[in-house]
Amino acid sequence: MKLRRKGYIAIAGGILVLLFAAAAVLVYAVYFGYYHVNGSRAAKYPIHGVDVSHYQGEIDWDALTTQDIQFAYIKATEGSFYVDERFAENYRGAKQTGLRVGAYHFFSFDSPGATQAENFIATVEPFDGMLPPVVDVEFYGNKEADPPDPEEVRFQLQTYLDAVEAAYGLRPVIYATYESWELYIVNQFDDYPLWIRDIWKRPDTSVDWIFWQYTNRGRLKGFSGEEAYVDLNVFKGSFEEWERWQ
Repeated sequence: MKLRRKGYIAIAGGILVLLFAAAAVLVYAVYFGYYHVNGSRAAKYPIHGVDVSHYQGEIDWDALTTQDIQFAYIKATEGSFYVDERFAENYRGAKQTGLRVGAYHFFSFDSPGATQAENFIATVEPFDGMLPPVVDVEFYGNKEADPPDPEEVRFQLQTYLDAVEAAYGLRPVIYATYESWELYIVNQFDDYPLWIRDIWKRPDTSVDWIFWQYTNRGRLKGFSGEEAYVDLNVFKGSFEEWERWQ
């Protein structure tokens, strides 16, 4: 009986070691972008794309376009004065490919919406077929721990959205995390297309979204900046719907 018990203990110990090793491999694969938790869910959508900024460094757009992506959103501005140092280069390079291309603005809680819109409009030259402009509304610094007043944020955001829509003739898309969406966006900006971030699961079905950022650990060839990864996204719709959407 003692020998049999020792055998069971050895087997159980071996199983635990294997489970621990498998878990460690999975964590490694997820952390370093070799496996995406949402990969199989995102694969069900035919239209894929990236969003980039200066963090991706110099981008070889021809190389990037060979990796099953159909669109690219490029960071243009932030707040009332900042312009991404690689925006002009990225904007020009992306437009020379077969990708559909758009630009996005990182919204500041510390700056008036009117001057933020002026910054974006002065930076982003419109072109035929451009994707609707995007405004990225998410917490930064200590803003999640000490969130700005919702009423004031909504006022400034609406000011920004109105000015940008008037300038481009396209209704802007709002990018948000669940935290910023729940505090500032839901039931207030439902007429605007939503781009939601969820790197762990498919977006909640109660959230009506048009774009979904399903991972921030994409490993694609074609860039060599300080950031080793790129955000990967999908469009909620078919090829035909994508061709009609703007």
